[in-house]
Amino acid sequence: HSHKHTRTHHVPEQVVSYLEPLTGLSKSSLDKQGIGLEEAMLKVREKLPKNAVLVGQNIGKDVEWLQLKEGEDFAGMIDLAVLIRVWNPKYGSLTYFGLDHAASCWLGKANDGAAHNAETDAIKSMQIFNLYCRAQNDAAELQRLHEALLSRPVAPSFAKLNPEYEGCCMGNKKSCTCGAPFFS
Repeated sequence: HSHKHTRTHHVPEQVVSYLEPLTGLSKSSLDKQGIGLEEAMLKVREKLPKNAVLVGQNIGKDVEWLQLKEGEDFAGMIDLAVLIRVWNPKYGSLTYFGLDHAASCWLGKANDGAAHNAETDAIKSMQIFNLYCRAQNDAAELQRLHEALLSRPVAPSFAKLNPEYEGCCMGNKKSCTCGAPFFS
């Protein structure tokens, strides 16, 4: 089951760029709706059921950033990146796909360069998860879904299109401008 929760925007102490085309956030939207991190975390912990299973693309990074503890703040996680990875015979390895590509291929919901929105990403995540759950024991359907991911070109990410945006390096390994280390 998916549950709707209160939308919360944290206002950081210092902002270099709002990355509005990527995040959909601006100074005025955060001035109107933003709250401090401590208050935001209190709201998240208050609303998050202890038996919740969090589903999302690379959800571990969100949990890490939010400083949530599995088994304490919530019951578990399901990483969509792992569920929708596909063995790619062309490269002899697994290929991982982003949420937008999976939503486009499996749900017919292309992002078309629109700014990300956490609420719609959460809805797409649950729709992809539910579709995967229905297909996981049907080898032919799972194969069809995998082929859809492999056969369609992946739209370039914001980071590929904008290696640096408003003075912020987007962290693309091939076009990094800040020299920060990469960890795999």
